[in-house]
Amino acid sequence: MDIQFDNQAVIVTGAARGIGGGIVEGFVERGARVWACDVLECELAALKARVKPQRGGTLETRKVDLTRSAEVDAFVREVEQTSGAVDVLVHVAGGVRGQVKQPVEEVSDDDWRAIYAVNVEGAFFASRAVTPGMKRKGKGRIIVIASRAGLGVSLTGIQSYATAKAAQLGLVRQLAHELGPSGITVNAVAPGFLRTSPDYERQWDSYGPEGQKAMIERVAMRRLGEPRDIAHAVMFLASPFASWITGQVLPVTGSPLA
Repeated sequence: MDIQFDNQAVIVTGAARGIGGGIVEGFVERGARVWACDVLECELAALKARVKPQRGGTLETRKVDLTRSAEVDAFVREVEQTSGAVDVLVHVAGGVRGQVKQPVEEVSDDDWRAIYAVNVEGAFFASRAVTPGMKRKGKGRIIVIASRAGLGVSLTGIQSYATAKAAQLGLVRQLAHELGPSGITVNAVAPGFLRTSPDYERQWDSYGPEGQKAMIERVAMRRLGEPRDIAHAVMFLASPFASWITGQVLPVTGSPLA
């Protein structure tokens, strides 16, 4: 199965590091014209320096706040003016925004909204912005990076994160139903725990050596995931081989789901 994206315009949000960075590398290596955005400018610069274009693939990076719809719209317009209608959107931006578990009665309005905004509203803003171009083209792929937390109880213990990840799956199903007649597929990938950001490193450290060992032993494949594991799933869903798959969530967790 030879999956290539020669000359396709691909947007990856939350692309500066971890899962997003791995997805960017995968698409660039396969010939895509990738536009990577994030709020982390220094890490975007490091990504651009690290990624080596192949097969005609290119990489452009931009600072974009996914919680501000005007910034998202302007970014997509720039991509379309330079590279044509977007072929693939991968929404990775999200995470726990530096938060840690706390009792529900102590969660502030701002804490609740911060996580929900980037995970859910960001996915909606980005999807809304690319849809007109995809409709004109008669095809497109939208892929949202959700989480195992959206399918069960979140290991983070953060109420807003678990809720936001479940909400992403509802958005995916609804958009898939609406956009299917226009040739656009909408799917989600739900990773298990990955050590891909300072937030998740803190979570990992909090388990201690015994807890870390126990976590790995609960994974059928006996290892934690890596960005390339998620990137491979994303590229399959973005490829012609997945043209009749839409509204689905693909868990990539190294284990069967209980």
